[in-house]
Amino acid sequence: MGRKGFYFDMTSCIGCRTCQIACKDKNDLKVGTIFRQTRTFEIGVYPTPGVYHYSSTCNHCANPKCVEGCPTGAMHVDADGTVQHDKDKCIGCRYCTWACPYGVPQFIQDLGKVGKCDGCKDLRDKNETPVCVDACPMRAIEWGDIEELKVKYGSNTTSDLPILPHSSVTNPSLVIKPKAGALLKDFRKKEV
Repeated sequence: MGRKGFYFDMTSCIGCRTCQIACKDKNDLKVGTIFRQTRTFEIGVYPTPGVYHYSSTCNHCANPKCVEGCPTGAMHVDADGTVQHDKDKCIGCRYCTWACPYGVPQFIQDLGKVGKCDGCKDLRDKNETPVCVDACPMRAIEWGDIEELKVKYGSNTTSDLPILPHSSVTNPSLVIKPKAGALLKDFRKKEV
């Protein structure tokens, strides 16, 4: 069994945030806590402005900094290669939140502990897919074996964007089909 991860088709995403809402609902997250977040970026300048959307969550990295930073073993790598969080072992120290270059683990004030995307492990254990995948009306998100996703979607994909840390830092289980404007390094960009 290979490492599991996400494919995201930026060219199909319309920024509707349905994936974000489905995740929030499934995990019963309160205001201020979001495990999957869709962000919108404006690029370029008049007369050729543009926009792209980026939907992100835990990248279930091969070299997860959150796991390295966790003193209790609450953050750990599961047998399928996904990064999981054991809330019973979590002491709320927040080391994982500081260590993750993607800013994924979130401290949940009401619980005094950290939470994050687990790739809907409970659903996957029943051979179902993560809710963000099923919720996307554009089918811009897919879950699967990361090596199979790389082969399936080919050479027009990446796991590096100028808005993200370089993939060499954590080796994320992430395949992105980018919009051309999202790859530009020298452009005016503004998150909206």
